[in-house]
Amino acid sequence: MKKLGLIGMSIVMMLSFAACGDDKNKDNTTNSEVVTEEEVAITDSLEIFNNVWATYGDDEKFSIAGGDYNNSVMDAPGTFAVSDTESLDAMLGVPADAASLIDGAASMMHMMNANTFTAGAYHIADAANQQTFCDKLKDNIMNRQWMCGFPDTLIIVSIGDSYVVSAFGNAEIIETFKTKLTAEYPSAAIVYEESLAQ
Repeated sequence: MKKLGLIGMSIVMMLSFAACGDDKNKDNTTNSEVVTEEEVAITDSLEIFNNVWATYGDDEKFSIAGGDYNNSVMDAPGTFAVSDTESLDAMLGVPADAASLIDGAASMMHMMNANTFTAGAYHIADAANQQTFCDKLKDNIMNRQWMCGFPDTLIIVSIGDSYVVSAFGNAEIIETFKTKLTAEYPSAAIVYEESLAQ
């Protein structure tokens, strides 16, 4: 009789564990339906470059510098002051009439030649202006007078509705950067991809 009781209790316990497991799986299913495969919320423009640069292997990295003239960083991306509209235009290609649309920026550039690789990441102050910013940025970069050789390619990428990343330079380096950016940020969408080669 005791054996029968123990077997009965064992069956009840097994069913209880199975039911708990089912509930847990149901919770996970519900959560995965609600939480999409989006990246973690971005806190600022610099974080985008830090995350992407961290995915580069030693054989893929090149000498970079980041930031603006007053806050330069060696071998890493850096924050770029949006109040310095002259430098935004000269270094990153953001025209003065688009600078007012952003409230945060970061940069990373090839240390030897900015035309080999220059990238800017921007937080759009009002998400409604994201496309306007992209258009103004593209037009300004496409119409530049280049020194020290022409960059091959320009890309402008939106991430969600509040961030924009631009990069111009050597086609192979830009392709690698684009691949890593879009892998790191699944919501990234290519807004423009243009040839700058003359």
